[in-house]
Amino acid sequence: KDLLLLEDVTRPILFEKLLKALALQLGSEVSFNELSRLTGANHQTVEKYITLLEKAFVIFRLPAFSRNVRNEIRKGKKFYFYDNGIRNAIINNFQLPSQRTDMGPLWENFLISERIKALSHMGLNVDRYFWRTTQQQEIDYIEESAQSLAAWEFKWSNEKKARIPKTFTRAYPDAACSVVNPDNFMDFL
Repeated sequence: KDLLLLEDVTRPILFEKLLKALALQLGSEVSFNELSRLTGANHQTVEKYITLLEKAFVIFRLPAFSRNVRNEIRKGKKFYFYDNGIRNAIINNFQLPSQRTDMGPLWENFLISERIKALSHMGLNVDRYFWRTTQQQEIDYIEESAQSLAAWEFKWSNEKKARIPKTFTRAYPDAACSVVNPDNFMDFL
């Protein structure tokens, strides 16, 4: 509430619509144009409100990773919430994991947000990304530092066999790649 007053947010209902749209698109690429259409706000207002949410540590942005390989998405972005509880409150969904249809994105959000917090606590600074090709091959999370490149694919369910796309491993042969699931996630965090 104070944030809305301090930053002169004159359209709180629009602000709430934007938050809900971001919460429902968790783990998916987000377009400011699409958010403008969904909320009825202009592009500049959407950008302003998103920047405000980032500054308030409600959400954070994950840009697309690319080293100009021809088929990689270069301009995409995803938004995640620092706190899954806030995200769940926005969409009013407090169901148990076994009853949810959004456990994949929720799991991804949990892992990335907790990893960011852990790295910050340790004083480690890395650049963070996701990776996707125009053929829809994807890596959920990438960290790049001056010394290394590491990629992770997140799977809530062990039923599906997770694989790192060969397109990625061929383009970045020196990258360390892993799959994170409920059995091994503490090693990631």
